[in-house]
Amino acid sequence: MASALSSLSSSSSSLLQHTVTGNSKAPTQFSNKNARFLVFAQKKAKKTRKIILKEDVEAVGKKGQLLDVRAGYFRNYLLPMGMAQLVTPNLLKEMKVEEERIEAEKRRVKEEAQQLALIFETVGAFKVKRKGGKGKQIFGSVTPQDLVDIIKAQLQRDVDKRIVELPEIRETGEYVAELKLHPEVTARVRLNVLAN
Repeated sequence: MASALSSLSSSSSSLLQHTVTGNSKAPTQFSNKNARFLVFAQKKAKKTRKIILKEDVEAVGKKGQLLDVRAGYFRNYLLPMGMAQLVTPNLLKEMKVEEERIEAEKRRVKEEAQQLALIFETVGAFKVKRKGGKGKQIFGSVTPQDLVDIIKAQLQRDVDKRIVELPEIRETGEYVAELKLHPEVTARVRLNVLAN
């Protein structure tokens, strides 16, 4: 066995020298036609596919996410279940256009919220009247719904009471309420609480 391997290595090394130093235009002639070569395979290359998920897949990713997955996993599971599709240049263009449309819509909503915040802050103080008690005390308290009703009456704007943050108001005086119009836009509104 050892002699076979040594003769094989010497014949393969002479073959290698012959092909490296030989003329690339002329056909290569081998002196030993019965020589056998052993080829040792290296690790197989991973075959992956670029895909986009059509729905959330546990332990893989979220809907709309671009991923590289093994070809067999895509072919045998994701594709038949309709969970993913291959990424194509047209699909990438469509995704880019949709992404730009979504970003433009987000900018528009934020600008609208900023304009509304400017309106609320320039109006001045909203006046809230309550029945008075001893000193500065009032009966009851001022709630977010009260502020929403005042805004609707004075500015003809509908505001959801869930976005209104008020301090606890049980006395007359001036207070500041915050309206969370957008995750990045908060309007500060002044309230004057007066006793009847």
